[in-house]
Amino acid sequence: MRLIVSGGGTGGHIYPALSIIKEVKKHEPDSEVLYIGTKKGLENKLVPRENIPFETIEISGFKRSLSLDNVKTVMRFFSGVQKAKKIIHAFQPDVVVGTGGYVCGPVVYAAAKLNIPTVIHEQNSIPGLTNKFLSRYVTRIAISFRETERYFAKEKTVLIGNPRAQEVAEEARKSEKLNKEKRSVLIVSGSQGARPIHNAFLDALPKVGQYDYEFLYVTGQIHYDSVMEEIKKRGNPKNVKIQPFIHNMPKVLAGIDLIVARAGATTLAEITALGLPSILIPSPYVTNNHQEKNARALSEVGAATVILEKELDGERLLAEIHRIFKEKNCWQKMHEAAKSIGMPNAATNFYELLVDVIKQRRERAR
Repeated sequence: MRLIVSGGGTGGHIYPALSIIKEVKKHEPDSEVLYIGTKKGLENKLVPRENIPFETIEISGFKRSLSLDNVKTVMRFFSGVQKAKKIIHAFQPDVVVGTGGYVCGPVVYAAAKLNIPTVIHEQNSIPGLTNKFLSRYVTRIAISFRETERYFAKEKTVLIGNPRAQEVAEEARKSEKLNKEKRSVLIVSGSQGARPIHNAFLDALPKVGQYDYEFLYVTGQIHYDSVMEEIKKRGNPKNVKIQPFIHNMPKVLAGIDLIVARAGATTLAEITALGLPSILIPSPYVTNNHQEKNARALSEVGAATVILEKELDGERLLAEIHRIFKEKNCWQKMHEAAKSIGMPNAATNFYELLVDVIKQRRERAR
């Protein structure tokens, strides 16, 4: 298979793309893959580190208000389409995949106009602007939440799950629980951290030591020093471990009983693949409030508790943790609900979709 993948800006777009590439390589080791991103995006760091050939185009996002910057964006889009066409002509892919972010707009659009099979993947329950635009041109649309079906043409859309989930599930199976004697809680708010979550946990800290649970508190690099200063003032209970960042998240997730986190699509894919109960604190600062809608999709089936940021404090956080562990059958019901909606074979599903799309194109060409 000759595959071009494009997606960028955030890990939520990049990690699923990398999982797709790994799955293709697993089934077809001789496959040729090219990743198209931007120089400024996170993909410029993550993709070359995986030894994946990497090309860049220049593109920016639309402002939601009237702005002269949008004129520049349109100009960059068409310039990006022309550069993408040159890259595509040179590489001759069998299929082109977009996993979200502005960069995949001109890439996937260019491929569609060149009559190359195209597939986009939407991680969130509410589609982003780029995927809404591309949905009119692509061959197939892969989604992670059933709720997303209503935004796209039914005949093109297939529920796949998030390919990142399979990678996490496979890695987790190799790991063991961190502490088999006690319940364990992971509190994490992303690589950049989230101050309201930090404030709530710091407020709860004086009481945390009274609980017979183990806490792993991941601050994010940006907040680590300030959090440690506060810890020095308030004291650090013996059952709390603090780290700035987790490099092998699948291994850690395999060893805990409950996670407190934001509600990004990749995070939810990871925890449902493992059947992990969660307390979700969706970010209110994202487009279309999609994190809250992601979180509600889990809470509606009983897999998660949702606490809005404006309602979050230390007392509420500890009360929810204690309730999930101590209320009869609560943890087990949440575990079973999360597992029921998890899609731990999503990467394989995506690979099979790519094979099918390529096969259909070859049949039509005969």
